[in-house]
Amino acid sequence: MSLENIKLVEVNAENWYECCQLEVSENQLGYIEPNAISIAQSKFEETLKPYAIYVDEKVAGFLMFNSKPEELDGHWVYRIMIDQEFQGKGIGKAATVLMISEMSKLPDVQKIIVGYHPENMAAHHLYASLGFVDHGDRFGKEMAVIKSVNE
Repeated sequence: MSLENIKLVEVNAENWYECCQLEVSENQLGYIEPNAISIAQSKFEETLKPYAIYVDEKVAGFLMFNSKPEELDGHWVYRIMIDQEFQGKGIGKAATVLMISEMSKLPDVQKIIVGYHPENMAAHHLYASLGFVDHGDRFGKEMAVIKSVNE
């Protein structure tokens, strides 16, 4: 599988249902809300930007970020998931790189922040490999890691 074939497409009338059908592996179920919840949330919080992650012409994942800064004066990643069928192939990392690039185009982006459960080692390795740093920030059951955009 070529990682050049990965792209982000805003969730729309053609792909929203496919996004809702995506599933993480069973050992990840406790770490993430269903995509349908995220898509619904984006309809009420207009600064949230949901995207389908495509591999070639197939929806393989979903992500969503806030286009406005929030806690810790950063732009938060709300969701990023890869369907269990596509996991372990570098798609999550490639999509996260594309998302960081997309978020970096927003006005006044200084920091990109993502929260995840500390037990989610796949997320930990992914974000650490992309330069996200744990400064000890905690929000409920999640830890928040930060990537400075200007570095």
